[in-house]
Amino acid sequence: MPAKDTYHDTVRNALIKDGWKITHDPYRMIWGSTRFFVDLAAEPLLAAEKENQKIAIEIKSFTGQSNMVDLEKALGQYILYRTIMQKVEPNRILYLAVSEKAVEEIFDEPVGRLITEKQSLKLIFFEPKSEVITRWIE
Repeated sequence: MPAKDTYHDTVRNALIKDGWKITHDPYRMIWGSTRFFVDLAAEPLLAAEKENQKIAIEIKSFTGQSNMVDLEKALGQYILYRTIMQKVEPNRILYLAVSEKAVEEIFDEPVGRLITEKQSLKLIFFEPKSEVITRWIE
C-alpha cells in the first residue's frame, strides 16, 4: 500500500468537518490483476443534504521540486483512477484535493485552468492550517 500524502489527515478532517463520513481509507480498486489505492472515499453524513453522493478523493501536496512535474504525475494518476472507477463503481465521483497554495501556484495559472477545463477535473481546495474545505470545483 502506498504511503499517505502529507495532507492526508488534513483532508480527512476537513471532509468530516464538511459533513462527510469517511467510508474507506484508502479506497481500493482492482482492475485485472492490478490493485489501485485512492486516498479516501466518503459519503455524506446526511444523505438528504448531498443527494446520496459517493466520492473518492486523491490528495496531492505539490511539494516536489517542480510544480509541473507534480502536476503531470497528479493528472496521470487522476485520469487512471477516474477511468477505472468509471468501470468498477460508476456512481462514485473522483476528486483531486489540493491546498490553497497549490491553487495559487498551479490551478489559478493558465496551464492549471486549461487542464481543469479540458480534462473535466473535479477539485477540492482546502486550507491546511484550519483543515477546512474552501471550494469544490465540479
